[in-house]
Amino acid sequence: MDDLPIWHPSAERIAAARLSAFVAEHAGRSGASDYPSFWRWSISEPEDFWRAIWDTCGVLGERGPTILEDGDRMPGARWFPQARLNYAENLLRRRDDGDAVVFWGEDKRRQRLSRRELYAEVARCVQALQAAGVGRGDRVAAYLPNLPEALIAMLATASLGAIWSSASPDFGVQGVLDRFGQIEPKVLFCVDAYWYNGKAVDCMARNAEVSARMPSVSRTVVVSYLDESPALATLANGVRYADFVAPFADGEIDFAPLPFAHPLFILFSSGTTGVPKCIVHGHGGTLLQHLKEHQLHGDIRADDRLFYFTTCGWMMWNWLVSGLASGATLLLYDGSPFVAGADGGPGAILFDYADAERMTHFGTSAKFLDALAKAGLQPRATHRLQSLRAIFSTGSPLAPESFDYVYREIKTDLLLASISGGTDIISCFALGCPILPVYRGELQCRGLGMAVDVFDDDGRSLFPGCGERGELVCTAPFPSMPVGFWNDPDGSKYHSAYFARFPNVWCHGDFVELTAHAGMIIHGRSDAVLNPGGVRIGTAEIYRQVEQLPEVVESLVIGQEWQHDVRVVLFVKLRPELQLDAALTQRIQQQIRRNTTPRHIPARVLQVADIPRTKSGKIVELAVRNVVHGRPVRNVEALANPETLEFFRDRVELQS
Repeated sequence: MDDLPIWHPSAERIAAARLSAFVAEHAGRSGASDYPSFWRWSISEPEDFWRAIWDTCGVLGERGPTILEDGDRMPGARWFPQARLNYAENLLRRRDDGDAVVFWGEDKRRQRLSRRELYAEVARCVQALQAAGVGRGDRVAAYLPNLPEALIAMLATASLGAIWSSASPDFGVQGVLDRFGQIEPKVLFCVDAYWYNGKAVDCMARNAEVSARMPSVSRTVVVSYLDESPALATLANGVRYADFVAPFADGEIDFAPLPFAHPLFILFSSGTTGVPKCIVHGHGGTLLQHLKEHQLHGDIRADDRLFYFTTCGWMMWNWLVSGLASGATLLLYDGSPFVAGADGGPGAILFDYADAERMTHFGTSAKFLDALAKAGLQPRATHRLQSLRAIFSTGSPLAPESFDYVYREIKTDLLLASISGGTDIISCFALGCPILPVYRGELQCRGLGMAVDVFDDDGRSLFPGCGERGELVCTAPFPSMPVGFWNDPDGSKYHSAYFARFPNVWCHGDFVELTAHAGMIIHGRSDAVLNPGGVRIGTAEIYRQVEQLPEVVESLVIGQEWQHDVRVVLFVKLRPELQLDAALTQRIQQQIRRNTTPRHIPARVLQVADIPRTKSGKIVELAVRNVVHGRPVRNVEALANPETLEFFRDRVELQS
């Protein structure tokens, strides 16, 4: 942790920030003059705060007089119990000729929709879904790339009060069935094929198998991406998307006025330890939380141009598309982020996109930024990036060295916001803040309205800056808590997932510390914490050191049960031409020893050809730990590259 910030917003930026205006607007009620005091007010007076979010962000709908019922219960609190609103109506509030959506499919396809055109396309899809028998509470599933049609179909679904769920087309058949099979969708959207790293990937055989094995599906709608006339003979009740909407004309959308907690999205846990949990999120909680995060924490304004590299199978897609409610233009991208740009550099296409479309907010993963640094990419030298004001990073902790890289090689004057939350809350616990400085290696702040704390093993709160690490918890309800889990009528699965450890407190499963700057450092997942000799070590502490070495592309660390204790085992993926030898092993261990403690030093360092990860790019320490210990790995369909688990099985180096 550094004492001096790596970046500080200018006085002009602070004065112009939407958050500054919001704090000033509510200064009389809150008595706050800065972010820390305003955060304390936001959690001590949640009804005042969330009423202010609704009113100031201009939510379309009837708010009702009551903000919170049973606010001392978690779960069990009820937000805005008399409210009526529709998520889709709030996203489609503008109907002008400005850009609503810009799409790049690698270097193969470009598309643009105005806000007026987007509304018209959604109106046609609404009628098509109604003709297919979709109504309030029905499920609509999408097995789609990040295409405009995915956005259109989602908005049409939400406008009706039906429930949307999506997965990316790189999921295998069983992975899709494990998810959508639980929720029994009435309509399935899918794609003929997609591009990845310049190669066409055909999807029709998988589409046929998925639709055939889900008897609830009465209509399979195929979006034409690579082929204007895909063969539909193998699909039960198959129809091209263009033909699905063709009979219907543009018109007004009759948005269903829905309760605040009416189901909007079903998202899925990673599923690496069993069948994925089906997490249900509501219209009001999703909208209100995203408005707060976008406008106040991200400083997103009307006509800003918002990008996040994501698939439809990751929660960040849902977060991204909500940007329409703040008047932003969505910049969608599908394919590999490492496609060469105009200058030939790997990953440069996204910076080409930033320049071409005047991108203001660039969202990505920590792993992508690390990969750019290792590839030696220097966007600052090759691109203008004049409009870029913020970079968002999530998916895993952003290493301090990646902070250095962004400010040195991308742009010196921007907000670098490392953010963290999850599918579980469809939002964030820790976020960026446009009026606070950025410290390398830290998430800037706890989110407004989120009573985030850090508990030790005995449930005692740890003081910021004390240097101790513990469990990330939230001690009070917040609007984007799940409505519940699908097929969990008594709520027992939901309760067990978050509230079993500390009663009436949300326990998120991250191992973190609060810094003296009131920021946060994430040291890894609690269930992956290493425990050699009884000392708790976060996996991110080791990754930060190992992945600074130029020879190491990526790494994964686990605790191996050994002689009635636990020893640290590190697996490394090296550059293609390299082999792990004694000299490199020693350098790795010295790097860890020099910057951490002797307890962090791995007892074994082994080379592997690749690191297993989920479809959203997160490495899976628990699955590897199970393989090393000879235990079964449940639901390998959740992995993007399940074949890589074989690199960890029966390693003779781990037998002594």
